[in-house]
Amino acid sequence: MQTVNHTLTIDQQKKITATGIDAVLAFSETKLTLSVGGKKLYVAGSGLKIIVFSKSDGNFCAEGEITGVSYGGKSFAAKLFK
Repeated sequence: MQTVNHTLTIDQQKKITATGIDAVLAFSETKLTLSVGGKKLYVAGSGLKIIVFSKSDGNFCAEGEITGVSYGGKSFAAKLFK
């Protein structure tokens, strides 16, 4: 398993920024699937839109209503925000 320097910041459930992102695997207005260090990072919400993604430096930013974040294959059953 590869260790990657990775940060994740959620600002007032309206903006998510991350570093160390390898790729955007899938996206819609309700779900983003990102790759970080060979693992999947899922972001759930509504009205999600990608503002910045730089594959060369791994910077990522999206805006919308953030309702949950999950690593790996786990579901969003336990939401972080209500």
